[in-house]
Amino acid sequence: MTTAQTPAPMSAPQPVAELSADEARRIVLRAQGFLGAPDRRGGVRGVLRHLGQVQLDTISVLARSHELIPYARLGAVGRPAVEEAYWSGGHAFEYWSHAACVLPIEEWPLFAFRRRAYRDRPHWGHQLSPGAYGKVIDQLRAEGPRTATELGGAKNKGEWWDWSDTKIAVERALMHGEVVVVERRGWKRVYDLAERAVPDALLGDGLDDAECVRRLVRQAGEALGVGTRSDIADYHRLKKEQFDAVVADSGLVPVTVAGWGKPAWADPAALAEEPRGRHRTTLLSPFDSLIWERPRTERIFGFTHRLEAYVPKPKRVHGYFAMPVLSGGRLVGRVDPAREGRTLVARQVSAEGPKAVPAIARALREAASWVGCDAVRVERMDPPELAAPLTAALTA
Repeated sequence: MTTAQTPAPMSAPQPVAELSADEARRIVLRAQGFLGAPDRRGGVRGVLRHLGQVQLDTISVLARSHELIPYARLGAVGRPAVEEAYWSGGHAFEYWSHAACVLPIEEWPLFAFRRRAYRDRPHWGHQLSPGAYGKVIDQLRAEGPRTATELGGAKNKGEWWDWSDTKIAVERALMHGEVVVVERRGWKRVYDLAERAVPDALLGDGLDDAECVRRLVRQAGEALGVGTRSDIADYHRLKKEQFDAVVADSGLVPVTVAGWGKPAWADPAALAEEPRGRHRTTLLSPFDSLIWERPRTERIFGFTHRLEAYVPKPKRVHGYFAMPVLSGGRLVGRVDPAREGRTLVARQVSAEGPKAVPAIARALREAASWVGCDAVRVERMDPPELAAPLTAALTA
């Protein structure tokens, strides 16, 4: 009698380099665009191409997350310029990667494996009336880019998840790759036909699944600099088994990192020279790819962070949308921001110690200026004895 066996874990390859924890941290910071001179000539589009994706989210406190990502790396680039860079000229599209993300148009072929998987699996729990799918496609072909509302309405009269036939059809076409999201307008998705929105040279689904995954693993490794199996697979929400199948051919090289306790892989270009340059001081979106995975953030920075927007208010520790503060290549505190007119309100600030105060003040002043505020007010400080030094640093 035989029993099913659990697949053996991937054996650790022979590392080509042994990195200290500090070396790995600096490699990560450079790969993510926080160490060294920013690529201002590449601008927002350069950030997007390098990171390979920018996560979208509905929460807007200081600004929306997809605006915060280039701001954190480039500084106070104009907010309208961010939207223009993403959505004009066919340079980007929206699809499911780490989550709903803005992706450079060059990556359209790499998600053929995911589009095929959506086509082949049973549809999620929305029933679609006969003819609704074809009607949406015909309407887009005749009328051009449209929101779901413009196509006939996004919702029925029930709860928020009670989608209309139009919304179900256009979202299904999006997942299948027949339709593309080409813009967010008032936070509504704007849909167009892939045949019109994607350049002919990129449009086909010619890459097989293994090649799609191999290229995404390579891209993720380059964007992260160095990462574990879980880190790299999670970047585009790949299965770990998919990572295992292609990593040997991905171009990434095995390394060990002191204190990580797990095998890791690095971009060989990241190992070729020592990371040097100026460190960025900034507030980080919780959805920033530098810190979006909690175990990785703890491993690299010794910093535990959790998005508390969905935590009941009485149970929050650091605030609704607490943003970690990066300075000197370290995470030195948190700020939970809000805006009241032309005042940036720091509802709650936490600092790792007195040395963090100047960095937090600098990050707050720059963020305030970026969103059009000319004053900063701190409501609560942890520890309380740093409130006066922070206020003094803000007004200096």
